[in-house]
Amino acid sequence: MKKILITGSAGFIGFHLSKSLLDNGDEIVGIDNLNNYYDVNLKLNRLKQIEAYNNFKFIKLDIADKEAIIKLFSKEKFDYVLHLAAQAGVRYSLINPYAYLDSNIYGFINILEGCRHYQIKHFIFASSSSVYGLNTKMPFSTHDNVDHPISLYAATKRANELTAHSYSYLFNIPTTGIRFFTVYGPWGRPDMALFLFTKAILEHKPISIFNNGNMKRDFTYIDDVILGISKIMDIIPQSNPTWDSNNQDPSSSSAPFKLYNIGSNNPVELKKLIEILEDYLECKAIKNFSPLQSGDVPFTFADLDDFEAATSFRPYTSIEEGVKKYVEWYKAYLRPN
Repeated sequence: MKKILITGSAGFIGFHLSKSLLDNGDEIVGIDNLNNYYDVNLKLNRLKQIEAYNNFKFIKLDIADKEAIIKLFSKEKFDYVLHLAAQAGVRYSLINPYAYLDSNIYGFINILEGCRHYQIKHFIFASSSSVYGLNTKMPFSTHDNVDHPISLYAATKRANELTAHSYSYLFNIPTTGIRFFTVYGPWGRPDMALFLFTKAILEHKPISIFNNGNMKRDFTYIDDVILGISKIMDIIPQSNPTWDSNNQDPSSSSAPFKLYNIGSNNPVELKKLIEILEDYLECKAIKNFSPLQSGDVPFTFADLDDFEAATSFRPYTSIEEGVKKYVEWYKAYLRPN
């Protein structure tokens, strides 16, 4: 049995990961500040399900609170830290940048300081496909440089990767960063496209389709993501003996540090996603086409070679199956009558 800290445990991925590890018998301490970036009731309803477990303890706590984080690490003595808490959203970062500094920069440092001082076996943190920014080489590979983010959100996620590497190098903390690619599924965030589209279609309201519909996303079903994280947990990074400082590979290091993508490796056109959604909702969308928004990229596509080699796992849920499960959840949760 592992003792694990999961930050952002009331969030979408944090909730599902907590539930999965609790089912495996691990001891979980979950923290979340339960902010109002989106519907707090959704967070509380997620939390209610995992608070029923005897091996789960929830603490309402903001990762930007330095003293509270250090006390938490001192008291609980974690084996593993799964850091998922962050201020999410590309577009929101255009209007409220300071929220990203508080959570994604200061909060991240606080978690790293806890790992530094309390001998964590493995620190795993959430990065994002958004770090690929202006990259156009497909599929996106962790072996490629990602030096041109196009949103503050992406810049903070890239900063997390660099900061985590420095701590791994200086303090020998085994560290893994995971770049998630458009995770979707039951209990998903209300600010994500699938939720927004579903709600609008059922209410017979227009949906906004950006880049005039010429968007592709590497949609990744939540169950595949959770299984992938679970497999990565026990793959403790070690120094790469072949790492060459004259020909640097960004995905690994002379420190115990590693980066992985988790995606479906199967980009789907936004128009195709909407067609699938219309079929399962038995309702046609009212479509408004708009230009590409600031901070958005037109396509994402995950290279999974390293991830598959390490875990012997490849996400397998089709977009049709995933959307079907999502619609079933949405109708049961938000339209019970």
